[in-house]
Amino acid sequence: MRHPRMSLAALTLSAAGLIGIALQEGYTDHAIVPTKGDVPTLGFGTTTRPDGSPVRMGDRTNPVEALQRKQRDLIKFEGAIKQCVTVQLHQHEYDAYVDMAYNIGSGAFCGSTMVRRLNAGDYEGACRAILMWNRVGAQRCDEPGNRVCWGLWQRRQKTMQQCMGA
Repeated sequence: MRHPRMSLAALTLSAAGLIGIALQEGYTDHAIVPTKGDVPTLGFGTTTRPDGSPVRMGDRTNPVEALQRKQRDLIKFEGAIKQCVTVQLHQHEYDAYVDMAYNIGSGAFCGSTMVRRLNAGDYEGACRAILMWNRVGAQRCDEPGNRVCWGLWQRRQKTMQQCMGA
């Protein structure tokens, strides 16, 4: 039996949601630039130091500190969801939408088809709208044989399935 949907005020990112996002980001104990033209990241994809300044090449971390940073980073995206989503959610839906807000940014998330469908009560349509985020620049990530952003497309499919409760 599935639990009823809950008010957003009662929801926070679950431990499984946090670990899932961290694992999808991957871990590095030193600052790297993940793709050409990107900003340095550290740990599980964090771009800021504890003092709020940007990560710099040469910065280092450990797994515990990196996971704590990731959790702090995700709190602001939870705030975005609570500002623009007006319906109740299951925990698995909430976790999926935190992942999306984190991945595409708060503004893009709140202005998205996902949120419009969600607030209209179209829960399945909102989950399926995750797959609309299938591009990196002009590159379509869902094209067979794509080597540029195939990992992003796989992540979108996984997030959509999580949202659907699979």
